Amino acid sequence: MLLALAVVFLMLATTGWTAVHRPETPAAPRALALAAWAVARIDGRPVPAADAPVRTVSRFFAGLDAAQRSRLADGYPLVVGNLDGAPAETRYRANRAALTQAARVEEDRGKDVALTPSDRAAAIRRAHRFESLAEPGRQILVFDPTGSGLAAEVFGNLAAARRVSVIVPGVDTDAVTFERSQRRLTAPVGMAQSLYEAERAAAPGAPSAVIAWAGYTAPTGLGVDAATGRLAVLGAARLESLAAALPGDASVALFCHSYGSVVCGVAAHRLPGRVTDVVVAGSPGMRAGNAAELHTSARVWAMRDEGDWIADVPHLEVGGLGHGADPVSAAFGARVLSSAGARSHTGYFEPGTASLDNFAKIGTGAFGSVACASGADDCRRGISGTQGH
Repeated sequence: MLLALAVVFLMLATTGWTAVHRPETPAAPRALALAAWAVARIDGRPVPAADAPVRTVSRFFAGLDAAQRSRLADGYPLVVGNLDGAPAETRYRANRAALTQAARVEEDRGKDVALTPSDRAAAIRRAHRFESLAEPGRQILVFDPTGSGLAAEVFGNLAAARRVSVIVPGVDTDAVTFERSQRRLTAPVGMAQSLYEAERAAAPGAPSAVIAWAGYTAPTGLGVDAATGRLAVLGAARLESLAAALPGDASVALFCHSYGSVVCGVAAHRLPGRVTDVVVAGSPGMRAGNAAELHTSARVWAMRDEGDWIADVPHLEVGGLGHGADPVSAAFGARVLSSAGARSHTGYFEPGTASLDNFAKIGTGAFGSVACASGADDCRRGISGTQGH
């Protein structure tokens, strides 16, 4: 144990896991929106609380007509756009309005000579990202400009989907890094687009959807936040709410990359039964000693590329540092998948890789043809049939 602890502190000293804590940013726009929503009414009817249960919100919106939903989306976009239980189309409308408004704010900040040059440049980057996300046809399910920002985007028809895949990303993910022009497949939007295309190719005509979900505050860099579970606990609550709020009775598969696998691990025991599969790639651990300790009915899958540096991170937990056992170890008990062709820590969603092919097969329910890391069929054992749960 002493040796393991020494290794942890060596990693802290040599990989940049420094004790830098980000101060909380005041949530002025969101706070103002929530205050207005708290006293809002629609044709004499009070609106549900912003933190009301998903079922309460769903019932409320089911009792509104299209015009009433649109009025709420246009009048309170920063609330309605993030309201689990509200119809997806209503949230898309609200978030388009919120993004357009936030882009204008950032454009003004980019011209403000009272700000430092770096702050003006950051504002311009945010404005460009928000303008991109607000483009017609994009289905933005979550948007909050507070601090580094939250975002989520849907690919496919969420309401009609029979199977939904959710990308849960890791460190350095926020509203600006949500998508990238260069190294596109290292950002949630690129990952989700790649998976959606692979699923459509694997099961043409099958009604499915993929969500790029940056709906939690992720750690910045490899600091203390990345080495502890504080942000994962907060993110897990948001992930649970998302899974419960998805429309219809579609089954859900989570694809959790890097620190995102910590979020999925913390959330596992409280996820609704519709979450049938939890897949982790490049995981530092799931804050559990083994798959059974996750206390989930979902199948747990894991993969790691041979060149992924995450293998060098100590898979243990000491005094709150670290995230526990290695999910690809035999002792953990996950179904270990092949990631052949993936390169390093960020290559799992590259077309032509076994990792993306396996993701698509799990996302579409073709479990009988996934490729196991061993080359045998051990990761497929105990799964009846090739489609569905």
